[in-house]
Amino acid sequence: MSAEWQETTLGQICSSQGGAIQTGPFGSQLHTSDYKVVGIPVVMPTNIGDGGIVVDGIARIDQADVDRLSQHKLQMGDIVFSRRGDVTKNALIRQHEVGWFCGTGCLKVRLGDESIANAKFISHCLRLPDIKDWLIRHAVGATMPNLNTGILSAVPILLPPLKTQREIALMLGALDDRITLLRETNTTLEAIAQALFKSWFVDFDPVRAKLEGRAPEGMDEATAALFPDSFEESALGLVPRGWRLARLDEFMELAYGKALKSTDRIPGEIPVYGSGGVTGCHNESLAIGPSIIIGRKGTVGSLYWEDQPFFAIDTVFFVRTTIPMTYCFYLLQTLGLTGMNTDAAVPGLNRGNVYRLTVPFPRAEILGAFDDIVGVIRKQIFSNSQQAQTLAALRDTLLPRLISGQLRLPESVDKLDETLP
Repeated sequence: MSAEWQETTLGQICSSQGGAIQTGPFGSQLHTSDYKVVGIPVVMPTNIGDGGIVVDGIARIDQADVDRLSQHKLQMGDIVFSRRGDVTKNALIRQHEVGWFCGTGCLKVRLGDESIANAKFISHCLRLPDIKDWLIRHAVGATMPNLNTGILSAVPILLPPLKTQREIALMLGALDDRITLLRETNTTLEAIAQALFKSWFVDFDPVRAKLEGRAPEGMDEATAALFPDSFEESALGLVPRGWRLARLDEFMELAYGKALKSTDRIPGEIPVYGSGGVTGCHNESLAIGPSIIIGRKGTVGSLYWEDQPFFAIDTVFFVRTTIPMTYCFYLLQTLGLTGMNTDAAVPGLNRGNVYRLTVPFPRAEILGAFDDIVGVIRKQIFSNSQQAQTLAALRDTLLPRLISGQLRLPESVDKLDETLP
């Protein structure tokens, strides 16, 4: 380590730069009734992702509440921490998030004028494995870890010269930006696939267009010819002529996962799925992807797509079918599985209840046409996810070595050039 690098703390940095570490508003200051469908986004612990803000399901409040509690308004370069639960989660506020609100359950780190420490650099420091371990060790609370301003103030930081900080932040930021772009692209691709399913199998847009004498939009003649030009009555209302009503168990099996305690897992590359998503890894699989994992106990009705081999534990189902898995995935998203809890004590999804659901079922040729389009989308989503994981692994490898001074910047630039497309 160079003599120019200084050992300090997060609190000392904030104090030197005119910044502060502040707890978000308490529940008595912001009530459930204050949250709105439209308004200023409120960053809660669930919105703190891998160094950035996750906007899915973000809460909102009126501008009047933001003005009333203006000390919690977020500025460029603020770092927001989860105050309880996963206390290692933190996110840097970027330009488009300026003016958003630091919500209940969060802590806000405002670094100040950046005269000695760069906010982007400090944000990367706070994601170091050693710092995460430090936060876990020092968090208080027997049942759930909690942070406070005192703990955050004491976080140790190794501070290189400001010029070096900016160079490191620029390099790691390039990786973060690329990862963010890949993830945003996947969000867009997912939305396109969902919209296509809704158009074909929920709204029946191609059938309605042909009924009105119009050519279905965005569809070639061969695909359009697969759809009927009229509707017929059914127990579910009007459905495309020639489509039959089918129960889910006619074309889809929800197979039970298998118990696998964390102590019984052998290190490997096979993801292990519970109802909350991937819970670890194992050295052998229970099923081969592509397939769909469905939350059975705990997070009822949660849905996950997996392209590769995986292990499903006993809190989930996984799908077996002879029809396109793409159709099954987007169909399941429309069936309201999250509202089908059958157990008050431990939330649970009854397989028989799911099997009894009935849907308008199209001809095999239409399912094939849908899979031809969405299968390509899913392959691109998988490719983007793999690339994002590779870049994240590179970033996480470079991060501690750069910040500790073990790796010089020219060497890391060479590694970056080898990896970025």
